[in-house]
Amino acid sequence: MYGLITRLSAHPGRRDELGLCLMDPNMRRPGCHSYVVAHDPNDADTLWVTEVWMSKATHEAWSDSIRETGVMRPALALIATFGDTVFTRPIGGVGL
Repeated sequence: MYGLITRLSAHPGRRDELGLCLMDPNMRRPGCHSYVVAHDPNDADTLWVTEVWMSKATHEAWSDSIRETGVMRPALALIATFGDTVFTRPIGGVGL
């Protein structure tokens, strides 16, 4: 498995709107086991996105497809900054 934890900062006052865009139920994520969007309790504009994918290749294929289709443009317009991303190798857990 392949995991990522990313900090995203929304434009001021737009965090909830960004969260809804990221959790769009129509967004297909083939090969994704888990995609969790969470508020940062210490920063009103920050979200944390935790993802678990079958493999790095499935994540890269999805990333390529969203760049080609532009399906994430509404969410990208709400992001002020991309924070650091931590890459992980999930070994299991509830729901995986």
